[in-house]
Amino acid sequence: MTTIVPTSDEDPALSVVRFTSELAWADAGPEVAEPQVSRLCMEAQECIVMARWLDLASLMLASADLMFSKVSEKDLECIFTVICNLVTKTESPDEVHEMAKLISAKITQQPNDKPALRLKILFNLYNLLENQYSRKVDSFLKEWNIEIKDQRALYLSISNVLKENKGSGKDAYKFLTKYLATFSVDDAYSMSEAKEEAVRAIVEFVKAPDMFQCDLLDMPAIGQLEKDGKYGLVYQLLKIFLTQRLDAYLEFHAANSTLLKIYGLVHEDCVTKMRLMSLVDLDTDESGKIPYALIKDTLRINDDEVELWVVKAITAQLIDCKMDQMNQVVIVGRRTERVFGQHQWELLRTKLATWKANIASVISTMQANKATEDGSQAMQGLMIR
Repeated sequence: MTTIVPTSDEDPALSVVRFTSELAWADAGPEVAEPQVSRLCMEAQECIVMARWLDLASLMLASADLMFSKVSEKDLECIFTVICNLVTKTESPDEVHEMAKLISAKITQQPNDKPALRLKILFNLYNLLENQYSRKVDSFLKEWNIEIKDQRALYLSISNVLKENKGSGKDAYKFLTKYLATFSVDDAYSMSEAKEEAVRAIVEFVKAPDMFQCDLLDMPAIGQLEKDGKYGLVYQLLKIFLTQRLDAYLEFHAANSTLLKIYGLVHEDCVTKMRLMSLVDLDTDESGKIPYALIKDTLRINDDEVELWVVKAITAQLIDCKMDQMNQVVIVGRRTERVFGQHQWELLRTKLATWKANIASVISTMQANKATEDGSQAMQGLMIR
């Protein structure tokens, strides 16, 4: 199997052109091959210098069919990573669009040949495109009138491919939740087929050290696990992470430590995450203050660890606050809600109404002061006359 071996510091795109052209002309003999390889490399160099990225992409894709038949999957992924990266070189949206069409057309020509790899390459391309293209994926599905069943299959396939890529865990989770969100309460029969994926989503959320908010509890596909004989405890674990505090988790662990091990959950990591989620969930008084003592008791830590955990919560962007060491309180400016449901919307509505009233009061006061000031100036003017 052919293997790419980096031998110089030349541009990766030029390296790919050199490699693929040598592969394409390998059977012609050195006398014929060398001039052709040199010609193609010179073309590629000219495209790079002149920033003709669409032409360069076309040149690199000329041997795409040959590459899929003769190059290892590992090297194919490497080659197409370089090719797909060309979409980041140009500032022209039209050129980006044309390159994306060109690359995706080549990738989808023979979908049954290495389908998982082709899907991975397409998703890598998707990730490289500007946000305006990424945001349109769901609208494209609607425009193309793709049935909900096919949407599910697409979301799940993408998630499964990304799951194999260690650097794409968040994207795999995102598409997994998109898949689960397609089920409604009316899909009881088909929804039962998604139980394992629902469990996977819960486990991935609990495992993730930097995910502290989700809407999984609102999904019927997740809710079906609540009374399930096999997966009910997994649902209970999710509910603890999203609605309860550290003490509830420790009680759950004491009774179900084996379950956590089965799903690859590390108790110490769960404790760390629950401490952070419990900290931002602490009730504050009207002044927005959380006493150090309450943090210590809730997180089950020592006195000298309180500020350390507050800093960890700030670093994780879970909370904006100031620490008042003199009065031993944390003054909260903003905190992240673990779930954002009806109750959170009502609180937000109340806050907005309060802010609106306060602003109206300030404006009214300013107008009254201005009227008084204008009146005083007018009186002074009359007295001078």
